[in-house]
Amino acid sequence: MRLFGAIVVVFVFGFIGFYGTIILTISRSSEFYPIFTPIVALGLMIISILGIYDQLKKKVVKRLSIGFLALAVCVVGGFEAYQSYLKSLEVVSTQDVDLSQYLPFVENSKVVTLDEASTFNIEENPPTLDGATALYPVYAGFVQAVYPEKEYSLDESEVVSTQTSFAFERLVKGEVDMVFMAHPSEEQMKNARLQGVELTLTPIGREAFVFFVHKNNPVEELTVEQIQGIYSGEITNWKEVGGKDEEIRAFQRPEGSGSQSALINFMGDIPIMDPPSKDIVSGMGGIIRETSNYQNRRNAIGYSFRHFSEEMVQNGKIKNISVNGVLPTKENIQSETYPIVANFFAITGNSQNPHLDEFLQWIQSEQGQEIVERTGYVPLK
Repeated sequence: MRLFGAIVVVFVFGFIGFYGTIILTISRSSEFYPIFTPIVALGLMIISILGIYDQLKKKVVKRLSIGFLALAVCVVGGFEAYQSYLKSLEVVSTQDVDLSQYLPFVENSKVVTLDEASTFNIEENPPTLDGATALYPVYAGFVQAVYPEKEYSLDESEVVSTQTSFAFERLVKGEVDMVFMAHPSEEQMKNARLQGVELTLTPIGREAFVFFVHKNNPVEELTVEQIQGIYSGEITNWKEVGGKDEEIRAFQRPEGSGSQSALINFMGDIPIMDPPSKDIVSGMGGIIRETSNYQNRRNAIGYSFRHFSEEMVQNGKIKNISVNGVLPTKENIQSETYPIVANFFAITGNSQNPHLDEFLQWIQSEQGQEIVERTGYVPLK
């Protein structure tokens, strides 16, 4: 009877210990725990059995058991200390840019205001607008100059920013009249055509597509071909481009985002490597955050648009890379000496809003282009 009870106790506690540690393993997301925790559970089961049958009174068995438990405590303690250390390195905010600081018709807003009255105004039925995070300050400036003065909530109003891919989907579905974004990808253009939507892309400004690294990365310059080599997977170590001997961690954005479409255009016919899922960053602020402070490692590279990374985020822990020896300054964008410059657009579909044509003409006018420039982007001329 005593033997049967002992077996039941051992298997109950063994079951709880073994599967409990497996669950803990999954929750910890560690490469080390999946191996170690079942071993610890098995060891505790063996020690329990030996204890029940008084085998721990023997010196050799007792010392081995104590040694095993001490090793387990040290390893688990060391692992937990290491995890705490990694968490302590995450010092950069996980938030993207707070767009509420650019709301139109709000006191102390950062949105650009014209010094004189706008030459064009919309009193009723203003077009509904959406677009990329990076461009919200621009079209919020247009709204401040042209739209009726009232509250425009970022969540529910005529003027929101749901980020590039979702904003484009809303345009195609007819939920908004106009979106502001970089050139859509070929896939996005194709999907719009399949749904019977004729898109009109009106250029409203220019911007540099930039690549950045951790500020302490010794690499200051890359050629177009080297960057293409990194994102095709042919160049995998920083020493191949004049840096330290460490693996390059090349972050990407999700398909359909403005910056990912820009990367696809930049790569041309060169296939982009498939990144690990953990190296795909959802928000543009996120790719800056991860590149600057991925556990304080300096082997990352990311990309964005110049104004967003330099002025909207102001991270301070990344630096833009010179491409073909040229930095992405506003002057170099205007003179086209920086090699990766593209227009950004106001895009319309099948909307019948009566103000669209005049609004687009005004955006390309002197006043509209002044807002583009004063916001921090480069005007068309």
